[in-house]
Amino acid sequence: MKHMEINENALDHPKQYGSFAEYTAVEQKLLGPKPKNLSFAEAASLPLVIVTAYEGLEKAGFSAGKSLLVLGGAGGVGTIIAKHVFGASKVATTSSTGKLELLKSLGVDLAIDYTKEHFKDLTEKFDVSTQGSEKMWKSCGNNRSITPPALIFGVTSNGSVLYKLNLYLEARQVKPVMDPKGPFPFSKILEAFSHSQTNRATRKVVIHPIP
Repeated sequence: MKHMEINENALDHPKQYGSFAEYTAVEQKLLGPKPKNLSFAEAASLPLVIVTAYEGLEKAGFSAGKSLLVLGGAGGVGTIIAKHVFGASKVATTSSTGKLELLKSLGVDLAIDYTKEHFKDLTEKFDVSTQGSEKMWKSCGNNRSITPPALIFGVTSNGSVLYKLNLYLEARQVKPVMDPKGPFPFSKILEAFSHSQTNRATRKVVIHPIP
């Protein structure tokens, strides 16, 4: 299988997309240690989501005691980061009916069924709100033309964040959330992508093991 390269800024003129390969070259500053208590498959499900959640909350000026509304947060990792790392006072998230119990089990204080209730009808106000998915972004009628204090950011591969969050992972305060249909073996990458694009995947879809 050919060699691939991982970019620090994945959306900033990447040389190529994707990194499905047996071997890959990565700058040391982009890496963090695998938590001792997690399998390789569990660890593989984490970097993108935990770094995205951490950077987003940090850029939004989120801090202990503030409340957060996550629109389309069925993955649940952003909720965990907000509560255990940033000390959120309350976290609410919107999701479809079948994913509400998962979110509650991950510590969401208020799980809103967006098929029955629109977040704009909530009387409660939140300090920060975030779009958890592209589909939810579009459903809110946002065309990416935004004005402050709203912001859009591109996540960067950041080993220092992984080192910082490793403490929470090994203490099991932040946990991996893997889709129950996985992990998919390397030979079934197409099936894994098909599953992720059906909107039936409830968590992170992982490819493991690599031959």
